[in-house]
Amino acid sequence: MLENVAVLFLVLLLAALAGATTATVLTVRSLRAVFREGGRDRPGWLRTAALLAGAGTVAMYAWGLLHLGYAVLRAEDGGAGSFPIEPCREAGPQRASQVNGYEVSYLPIRFECRLTGGGTYVTSAVPGYVNPSTTVLGLLTATCGVLAATTAQREPSPPVA
Repeated sequence: MLENVAVLFLVLLLAALAGATTATVLTVRSLRAVFREGGRDRPGWLRTAALLAGAGTVAMYAWGLLHLGYAVLRAEDGGAGSFPIEPCREAGPQRASQVNGYEVSYLPIRFECRLTGGGTYVTSAVPGYVNPSTTVLGLLTATCGVLAATTAQREPSPPVA
């Protein structure tokens, strides 16, 4: 069991690092596009907006994965005071004493405490702004990307000097 938790934490940590790296690459690409093209055309600005929004989407998702990984690490911390599971204690001692495990969800990102009588409840281990922000930024990315592609098809190409 401990090996599975270590693997889960390592995968979440690596995914968060990969997300941060991807967000950085997208940000650099969008800034290079702005400085290279100088805002000459509308599709260029829309592509840049899509890249920046995409960077924000990936960064926010990675931020949520980092929080989720930390919650898993705290949940599996054995020793004195390890029951009830630490992330599940926020619900109060009576409800937390009924916890018999936890579940993680990646879409949306959340940490859930499983109760002995059945059912679960979501903790605040992952900040409440992560999932809505990721959704809005993802929709903005898709919208800007589609608009950039449609606008680029309609506008004539600039003459080659």
